[in-house]
Amino acid sequence: MGKHSSAVTRSNTTKTNRRPVYITAVGLLVLAIGGVFVVRSFGSEAGADGILGGKACSDPTQVKLTAAPELQPALETAAKSLSAKGGKDGVPCLQFTITGTPAAKVARELASGTGERPDLWIPDSSLWVSQADDGESVPTIAVPSVASSPMVLVGQGANFADTSTWLRAFGGAQPALLDPLGTSPGALALLAIQSERQKTSTSDTEVNTVVVPLAQRLGSMPKPYTDVNALFGRAAQDGSTIIVPASEQAFVKYQEENPEGGLKAVMPGTGTLTLDYPIVVTARTDTSKASDAGKALGVEMFEDAASQARDQAGFRDQLLGQLSGGRGVGEIEQLPKPNGEAINRILGSWSKLSLATHSLAVIDVSGSMSEKVGNKTRMQLTIEAATSGLSLFPDTASLGLWTFSSNVAKDGADYNKLIPIKPLSPKQRKTIGNVLKAQKPIPNGGTGLYQTAIAAVQAVRSDYDPNAINSILLFTDGKNDDPGSADLEATIKTLQSLNNPDRPVRIIALGMGPDINPEELNRLAQATGGRAYIAKDPGVLRQVFIDALQNR
Repeated sequence: MGKHSSAVTRSNTTKTNRRPVYITAVGLLVLAIGGVFVVRSFGSEAGADGILGGKACSDPTQVKLTAAPELQPALETAAKSLSAKGGKDGVPCLQFTITGTPAAKVARELASGTGERPDLWIPDSSLWVSQADDGESVPTIAVPSVASSPMVLVGQGANFADTSTWLRAFGGAQPALLDPLGTSPGALALLAIQSERQKTSTSDTEVNTVVVPLAQRLGSMPKPYTDVNALFGRAAQDGSTIIVPASEQAFVKYQEENPEGGLKAVMPGTGTLTLDYPIVVTARTDTSKASDAGKALGVEMFEDAASQARDQAGFRDQLLGQLSGGRGVGEIEQLPKPNGEAINRILGSWSKLSLATHSLAVIDVSGSMSEKVGNKTRMQLTIEAATSGLSLFPDTASLGLWTFSSNVAKDGADYNKLIPIKPLSPKQRKTIGNVLKAQKPIPNGGTGLYQTAIAAVQAVRSDYDPNAINSILLFTDGKNDDPGSADLEATIKTLQSLNNPDRPVRIIALGMGPDINPEELNRLAQATGGRAYIAKDPGVLRQVFIDALQNR
């Protein structure tokens, strides 16, 4: 903070559209940059005629404030009002430079030490405060909230068959999520699914069944969603099944501009999380002066003029009072606010799930796969699960296919290389599906597990994709029974020797049926840094497959 005089000015900075990435995973990239508003704060005296005049506050304290762009107009109103009071009745003499900048960009710059550091910061959500840690200090909150807006679901009425929970609403429609790694509404939508579990008995599997395919679909897009109004436009199209998690404020403003849009906003029955717009002290020096300036501005935000401007802009007050004129969703119930650990875990998981996939599916076709479970063979159930699992992968994923049984190949190897790893174009997807359906168990074929595991790791390593998660999805119903192969200890040593921490290739083993040796499968997977999943009933293999993707 410093002192000088300045005229009232307004300018605009340029806009960029680079993909934001979660800071604790791999850093936050730049979003759009808003405008700048400078207000000169004048002291004044009341003359005999009642007109303010006299000596101006000629030496104001300069305060650089960066705020969420949508709140900037209301802040300008408060800053103007505060400027008229500056220098009298104990009101500090202040000059604000207000810049509208999305929270993700500010958090990235604060954490990395790049860009010009503001004295005060008003992100749209306090969840960003912990992400702005530069290793020396975490910014402190001077005012917990100067405005608020609850998260809602926006779409056509027909798409809200079940809004009892966030998870059920997501599962019954097509969620179009703003990027959770760079926008507060996107992040809060995911966090709401987790927070409501304190009120429900939802299992990890139920959550993963909805979230994993969503992350695979949205996370694979070259450019994630960052424009909420564009998503509202898509949701309003005839026949659209899209629902958009968004702030009530964004919906209210869109509805005012598009009264015939046909969209409605719904709050799930479990409650919601809110954008809270705190005033955060980010100055390195004169932190007490910055804090005092923030508190003064916070007080002014609750005065009549600024409160009216805030309400007109679609924001609630800090106590979540309802909007005027019956706008929005009315009374709300709040979900438990997630802590920093939960935020890091959930968004870190999304970041991992969003990475591209470069995988080889390896399917057991040994003789025991002909045994029946109910009316279907293990082979049939495995193929159904693998085919269903194939639908979880986006077109940007790359996938290949092998089968294995003892001495199954013409050269005596325990594995057949059927389809090389390639992007899942419609042709590749159809080819894998057709080849899968054609597989039959080999009579009296043994389970050539060890040799196959080593060969699969070597194959994926030779075709390594540095921009993806490289893995082997190994489906089997038994333990190794190829007498010609190396033993378990030798196999594990070989797999460990192939490890490269900078280029990991992990085995994700999916075992099924009563003949599985869990210890053997776990040791094989763990030797590569992977994990084994055991399904005694092959009928639940799809759920196991989803869990495997969640923990890849």
